[in-house]
Amino acid sequence: MLIAAYRCCRGLLGLGLVLALTAGHADAQSRGIRFEITQVGDTTFRFPRGTAGWVKPGLIGHAVDPRQRDILVARFRVVRVDSGQVTALVTGQTTRVATEHIAVLSEPPRPWYRGITFWGGVVFGFVAGIAAAGR
Repeated sequence: MLIAAYRCCRGLLGLGLVLALTAGHADAQSRGIRFEITQVGDTTFRFPRGTAGWVKPGLIGHAVDPRQRDILVARFRVVRVDSGQVTALVTGQTTRVATEHIAVLSEPPRPWYRGITFWGGVVFGFVAGIAAAGR
């Protein structure tokens, strides 16, 4: 009886660990990275990339006005990154983009093999395989 209870608790603990490792994040937790707009043209604007090496052509972002509680000003697509400066093309706007506005980009998710879920599954599978082989 005691051994069965021990196995049940161990199984529940393992299940809880698996659920904790595979839990996703809520959409409210995803935040954009903010960049200061330094130059504005007719249909493009530029901002420094800084240490964000993940900024690449093709990313889509938003320009917001921080003085008006981050109201949407424009949507844009990154078209070029050179010498630490990012050039973005405005694809839709509510008002004209100015240097007082802020560019917001969301960092793309990490590759599947770099996540805790993958490595947690590898460890769990390895331990389960050893446990199954030992019986």
